[in-house]
Amino acid sequence: QVQLVESGGGLVQAGGSLRLSCAASGRTFSTYGKGWFRQAPGKEREFVATINWNGGTTYYTDSVKGRFTISRDNAKNTVYLQMNNLKPEDTAVYYCAARSTWGVSSRLAEYNYWGQGTQVTVSS
Repeated sequence: QVQLVESGGGLVQAGGSLRLSCAASGRTFSTYGKGWFRQAPGKEREFVATINWNGGTTYYTDSVKGRFTISRDNAKNTVYLQMNNLKPEDTAVYYCAARSTWGVSSRLAEYNYWGQGTQVTVSS
């Protein structure tokens, strides 16, 4: 069974940092594009960042550019989201996702596998 498991969420003050991890099991995802999405209370799930199969291409939503960095370690079947200078508006449940093609995408519908999410709360 395919599983994506996120970790690293928590409570942090504004200006702080967190590093999210997403470990994949049950399948080799080294050739899959990966993405991070988030969902705040009462809002739709939205795109945050995406990375292609070898880490050579990344893309971010405008609100996190310069603060968040997506990366991956295919040997560990893990994708990361380093979040710096966090703001209260970054508070959300963060989800990792995988798509069965090599490239990047910001579209939820193009992802085949999803994790269960990890809560990130940023206090002001």
